[in-house]
Amino acid sequence: MPDTEIVIEKCHDISQIKGKILSVLKRYEYLLPKTQSARILLKPNLNSNMNALTGNTTDLRIIACLVEIIQAAGYKNIVIGEGTNSGFYRNKIDVASRLMVRKLAERFGIGFYDLNYSQGSEITFANKEGAKIAKDCLEADLFINLPKLKMHHEVGISACLKNMMGCLVGQENKKKTHRNLAANIVHLNKYLRPHLHIVDGLIAMEGNGPSDGIPVRMDTIIAGTDPYFLDMVCTELVGMHFREIPYLKFAEQLGLITAEHREAIRNLDLTDFKRDLLKPHVPLLLRIACNPYMQKYFQMLRHAPGLYEFCNTEFMGNVFLRLGISQERFIQEEMHINRMEPQRDKCPPGCTKCKDYCPLGLDVPEILSNQDESPCIKCLYCYMVCPQTAIQLQGTLGFLHVQMDKYSALIRRVT
Repeated sequence: MPDTEIVIEKCHDISQIKGKILSVLKRYEYLLPKTQSARILLKPNLNSNMNALTGNTTDLRIIACLVEIIQAAGYKNIVIGEGTNSGFYRNKIDVASRLMVRKLAERFGIGFYDLNYSQGSEITFANKEGAKIAKDCLEADLFINLPKLKMHHEVGISACLKNMMGCLVGQENKKKTHRNLAANIVHLNKYLRPHLHIVDGLIAMEGNGPSDGIPVRMDTIIAGTDPYFLDMVCTELVGMHFREIPYLKFAEQLGLITAEHREAIRNLDLTDFKRDLLKPHVPLLLRIACNPYMQKYFQMLRHAPGLYEFCNTEFMGNVFLRLGISQERFIQEEMHINRMEPQRDKCPPGCTKCKDYCPLGLDVPEILSNQDESPCIKCLYCYMVCPQTAIQLQGTLGFLHVQMDKYSALIRRVT
């Protein structure tokens, strides 16, 4: 029988988020391991080096609150694990460092695993082709999936099921999914079974997601144990029907979405949570490349000897961006922030936005005045959301410069 019980909550600032995450863990307390030395794996969506406030990656506030609550319960063996997408892996860009996830883990004294380099366990995809997933995901005593809610130009929406692609080991295994993406997402989830899913719908992404859309504030988290039902709920939340999502339609054909699922979604009142988000505009070339009958041929051509190297040049990367086949820019220049200087005379009375968005719940901006001893991880959430641009940076933005040119005003407006 499917588990169609969910927790769906509204929350905005860091204290509300912590309270709601705590209530989720109390609701699913039966999932917590009996021994405090148990292995606990948290799997966020770190698809790209795009800050969570753009709507692309899992919000550090959710990760931090979850770690803090689990540690307070006495558990010591906690790791964050993710294998970012092929392009960043191929270009040797450490997304976890750029998003300050490694620094966050360090602050809490926990580990970070790059699942691209994990020991692999063999699985079989839809076309009977073998692939490898990270053993760390299979061997965890508690595996918590932390996907980001966003529109996706290839499969309509990204939530629980799609987030498991980050558990594939390395580029060689990830690229195999694109030979029939919808079917392989479903096949991947036959092997990977997180115990709990907590969907980050705080700042979602509408339009041409996952990496070229528009941030939209939904202030929502959704939790449960059945990823098929949760993805159906997420689809409803953004104003779509689950059969519009190729992998959910395929899951229904396989009997993984049942009459019980359909009945439960009809009876669920989501009035207070629904937003009719902008849907992806999929270019013609991408529609052809993502067609289940054409994907394998497109991938064979792109990864053919000689062509593979050419396709991965900066020139072809820009061509793919212009054609809409790719959304990512792989900028090598790192960010180096030396100091963050608050300009208190610009702060309007009563504004707490920088505190609301600080993943560590720090007393921002006051704490920035003594950064030498500050636990600040320089995630830049406070800098990005400040409506008065009252926090100035000393250093270089590096890769973040392009991101801020596109999203700075959007983030301030949305948050």
